[in-house]
Amino acid sequence: MTEQQKPLSASPNLQEINARSQGRLPGLLGIEFTHAERGLMRAHLDIRPELLAPNGFLHAATVVGLADTACGYGTILALPAGAQNFTTVELKSNHLATARDGRIEVEARLLHGGRTTQVWDAVVSAGTKTLALFRCTQVMLYPH
Repeated sequence: MTEQQKPLSASPNLQEINARSQGRLPGLLGIEFTHAERGLMRAHLDIRPELLAPNGFLHAATVVGLADTACGYGTILALPAGAQNFTTVELKSNHLATARDGRIEVEARLLHGGRTTQVWDAVVSAGTKTLALFRCTQVMLYPH
């Protein structure tokens, strides 16, 4: 069983979360989690040329990937009793600025943690500059 196939422990540490991302999109993007607790996740990635759009600016998919990954891991940490997993049913991103190099960071917060859905907000920034505001809705998956 690979790291990605193993369920996260009840209280995963940052090393476990970061290891789970290797070999998947979060690992390819270079996302590194720096804080993980129920309802609050923080992570960052360093901008590399392959994460830019052809126009030389940060690709919107890179920003969305960072925000969605933070919210996704946060959802796992906040699964209600009996839920086995989740899937994203809606996401929205407002891009306010961009970057060409350096590091971008995300802070994701749980706004609604219900039995059937969760709603998360995330802010992606580069230093003091807000790059994007992101919101997603996750639906909880239960065994049949």
